[in-house]
Amino acid sequence: MAKQLSSKGIMWATIIIAIVLSAIIFSLTMKQPMSAADAAAADEDQADIRIQPVARFELTMAAAPAADEGPKDGQTIYNSVCGACHNTGVAGAPKMDAKSDWAPRIATGTEALYASVLHGKNAMPPKGGATNLSDDEIKGAVDYILSHVK
Repeated sequence: MAKQLSSKGIMWATIIIAIVLSAIIFSLTMKQPMSAADAAAADEDQADIRIQPVARFELTMAAAPAADEGPKDGQTIYNSVCGACHNTGVAGAPKMDAKSDWAPRIATGTEALYASVLHGKNAMPPKGGATNLSDDEIKGAVDYILSHVK
């Protein structure tokens, strides 16, 4: 006759088989442990990603017309360089269409206005940021503005 196994023996055999199978499955699904240097680099990368700004922008100087095309007239320079601030009043720049903003500046004289533009004043950089323009071209832009605000 066949030997009967006790229920206690079957229970222990099932537990042992379950433990062995669990160990095998665990070892197959376990990732390789990271070294301390790899873990630190991963943490640093994650920190860099989390502290990124929402938007990025870069302030640059106004682009002036290319110098090799010959002298530009005042209107062209105003439209390509000066108008960026003087059309909207950025950083306290007097607006082109606000004659009252220009009255105290006009009172100082044309030469004082030329000097302000050529050397910069308050938030306006020298030559409005277009340092590749000649002094005469800048003066032409000032004359163009004065012709509209007087």
